[in-house]
Amino acid sequence: MIKRLAQCVREYTKDSILTPVFVALEVVLECIIPFITAGLVNELKADCDMGLIVKYGVILLIMALLSLLCGALSGYYCAKASCGFAKNLRHDLFYKVQEFSFANIDKFSTSSLVTRLTTDVTNIQNAYMMIIRIAVRCPFMLIFALVMSIKLSGSLALVYLFVVPVLAIGLSIMISKTMPLFNRLFKKYDALNESVQENVNGIRVVKAYVRENYEINKFNAASQQLRRDFTKAEKILAFNSPLMQFCMYVTMVVVSLIASYKIVGSGETAMGVGELSSMLTYSMQILMSLMMISMIFVMVTMSIASARRIVEVLEDESTIKSPSQPITQVKDGSIDFENVSFAYSVNAQKNVLEGIELHIKSGMTVGIIGGTGSSKSSLIQLIPRLYDVTEGTVRVGGRDVREYDLDTLRNNVAVVLQKNVLFSGTIKDNLRWGNENADDAELERVCRLAQADEFIQKFPDKYDTYIEQGGTNVSGGQKQRLCIARALLKKPKILILDDSTSAVDTHTDALIRKAFLEEIPDTTKLIIAQRISSVQDADMIIVLDGGKINAVGTHEELLESNEIYKEVYHSQNKQSEEASENA
Repeated sequence: MIKRLAQCVREYTKDSILTPVFVALEVVLECIIPFITAGLVNELKADCDMGLIVKYGVILLIMALLSLLCGALSGYYCAKASCGFAKNLRHDLFYKVQEFSFANIDKFSTSSLVTRLTTDVTNIQNAYMMIIRIAVRCPFMLIFALVMSIKLSGSLALVYLFVVPVLAIGLSIMISKTMPLFNRLFKKYDALNESVQENVNGIRVVKAYVRENYEINKFNAASQQLRRDFTKAEKILAFNSPLMQFCMYVTMVVVSLIASYKIVGSGETAMGVGELSSMLTYSMQILMSLMMISMIFVMVTMSIASARRIVEVLEDESTIKSPSQPITQVKDGSIDFENVSFAYSVNAQKNVLEGIELHIKSGMTVGIIGGTGSSKSSLIQLIPRLYDVTEGTVRVGGRDVREYDLDTLRNNVAVVLQKNVLFSGTIKDNLRWGNENADDAELERVCRLAQADEFIQKFPDKYDTYIEQGGTNVSGGQKQRLCIARALLKKPKILILDDSTSAVDTHTDALIRKAFLEEIPDTTKLIIAQRISSVQDADMIIVLDGGKINAVGTHEELLESNEIYKEVYHSQNKQSEEASENA
C-alpha cells in the first residue's frame, strides 16, 4: 500500500526530502539552545562580565534566527510536497476511473468513487503532511532532547524511561479500538454521499411528488449513523490528551523534586539552577514530542482506512482492455452474435442474456423490441464492449470485438444510451464530443439529420446557446435529438439508439428515420424502441423476451407469426384509436 502511494510523489520528491532535512536542522538548533542557556544562567550566578553575556546573547540570537529560518523552509517545502502529492493522487485516481469498464464502476459505485476522490484524498494529504514534517520532528526532538538531558543529568533522564511505556500502552489500546470504527465510517460516508447525489440528481422528481420530508429523513438517518460512529471514535481518542497531560505534569514534578533535592543537598555542586532550567525545557520538549507522536498515530490511524480504499481503486484493473496487438480498422458495420450469454457479475445466479444467435449485415436497419427487463440495453452494450460477453462471441466487421483497439471500436460504434447526458457548455461544445474537429457546417448537417437544427435556430444564441449542467434548460426531446446529432458526428459504421426517440413525437421520429435512410445508408442502425411505429420499416425486427430471442423477422412476418409482437402492435393501435376518438 505504501509503495503504491509513494508512486504519486513523483516530481515532489525533492520537496519531500528537503522538508525533513530542514526539520532535523531546526530540531538540532532548538535542542542546543537550552544547553547554551544553562551555561548562561550558571555564568550569571557566578557574576560574569557584560562581554560574556553579550557573547552568549549573540550566539542565542543567531541560533534562534537559524531555527526560525529552518522552520519556515520546512513549512514551505512541506506544503508544496503534500499539496502536490494530493494533486497527483487525485490525477491517478481520476485517470484510473476513466479507464474503468462499466463492470468496475458497478463494483465500486459512483458515490464511493466520489468519496475516495475527495474525503479520502484529503485524509491522505493531511497524513502525508504530518509524516514528512511532524513525524520527523517529533522523533528527532525526542532523541536529541533525551541525549542533551542525559548529558546534563543521566540520573534524571531515567524518569523518561517510565513515562514512555505508559504512553505506548495507552496509544496501542486507543488505536486498536478506533481502527475498526474508521473502517466502518468511510463506508457510511459512501452511503451519505449516495443519498445526497441521488437527491440532487432527482430533485425535480422529489419536488413533483412532495417527497422532501422523506428525503430529509433518509439523509438524517445516514448522517446520524455517521455521527454516532464518529462520536464513539472521538470519545476514545479524547483520552489521548488527558493521558499526555498527566504524564507531562508527573514528569515535571518528579524532575523538579529530584533536581531540587540534588541542588540543595550538594550545594549546587552536583547540579546547578541552569541545569534544572534546561532539564525542565528538555522535559517539555520530550513530552510535547510524545504528544505530537500520539496525534500522528491518530491521524495515520484515520488515514489508513482511506489509504486502503484509494489503493483498492488504483490497483483494480479494468475488466476490459485493448489486446496487445489490436486491430485498428473496422471493415464494415456487420454484427454477429454467436451463442452469446451474458451476466453482469460472476456471482450472478442467472444470465441476463442466454444463447443469442444473431447475424446483421452492414447497412441494415434493425429494430429491437421487448418488455421491461427483456435485456434490450444489455444486448447492445456488448457491441462496443461496454461489457464483455460471459460466453460466446460478438463480432463487428467479421472480427471478435475483443480483438479491436477499444478506441477504434468505440469510435466506429456510436451509442445513444437510454439515459441521455449533456454537459455544461455550449451546444457546439456538446456536439463536438462526437468529433472535436468538426466545423460549424458539419455541426449543422448532423443536427438537421437529427431534427435538432430547427429548435436550435430559435434560440437567441443558436449553436452558442449555453447548456446547463445535465441539460436542464432543454426539453427531453431536444436533449435526445442533440445526443443523436452528437453520435452522428463520429461518422460511425454502427449507430445504436437505445430508446433514444421516446421523448419526441411520432412525426419527428419518422423524419429522423427518413433522414437516416437517405443520408447514412451504409451505416448499420440498431433502434431499440417501445413504439412499433419506430421500427416497423426496419429490415429486421428482433423480439426479445426474458433475455432470449423470441422471434426475428420483418414487420409483416412478425404480425403473422409472433404473439408478443401482435399483442404489442394491437395494444398500441388500440390506444391510438382511442386517443383519436377522445380528441
